[in-house]
This record gives sequence, structure tokens and C-alpha cells, in this order.
Amino acid sequence: MIKAHAKSLTTAERLDLALSVLSDKKADNIVVLDLRELNYVLCDYFIVATAESDRQAQAIVDTLTDKLKEAEGKRMGYRVEGYEVGQWILLDLGDVVVHILSPEARAYYRIEELWGDAKMISYA
Repeated sequence: MIKAHAKSLTTAERLDLALSVLSDKKADNIVVLDLRELNYVLCDYFIVATAESDRQAQAIVDTLTDKLKEAEGKRMGYRVEGYEVGQWILLDLGDVVVHILSPEARAYYRIEELWGDAKMISYA
């Protein structure tokens, strides 16, 4: 059900919602990269997580977009890339970008190492 008077979430609320969905859907090795101190202009946070299958990754994205729509009342211009294949799905929420990768893709691309100057927060 969509709230009649929904509002745009704050960055902290959007980050918390994404982390909650990732945890509920059993994503592994969830890490938050805080990019604010790097003055990265495209977003404030990267979330990187592992999904064991393309279906799990797709289910995470589906649930997260549904929850965001519930909270905000409409889709706020979010972009999804890689959904059809599911090996690396990128969900751009504006201030938060969620990367959901297969174990093989995560090992190969090593996003955390590419952003080694960012403050890294493990989420359990």
C-alpha cells in the first residue's frame, strides 16, 4: 500500500532501508563505503553485497524498490543496471548506490579495493 503523504527519505533513512533489505534477504559480506570525505560528487555511499544467485540478487532489488516506493510514494528516478543477468546489479538511489554482485564478480572486480581511500563499514 502506498502512503498518501509519502515523502522523500533522507540519505540516512535510505541507507538504513537498503541495509535492512540486504540483511533480510540474506545478502553476504555487506560493506558500506562512505564516500563523503572523498568529495565524490555522484553519491555519498556505496553499499557492496554478495548474492549467491541471480535470483537472490533480483529479489533483493525487487524488495528494495518496493520498500522505497512504499516509503516515498513513487519511484524517485532510481536506475537499475544489470538486472537481467544478475551477476552485478547496480541500483542507483541518488545519494546511495547499491552494488549486488555474485561471489565471482565480487572477487574479480574488488570494488572495495578500488575505493580504498573511503571509510569502510562492515554491516553484520
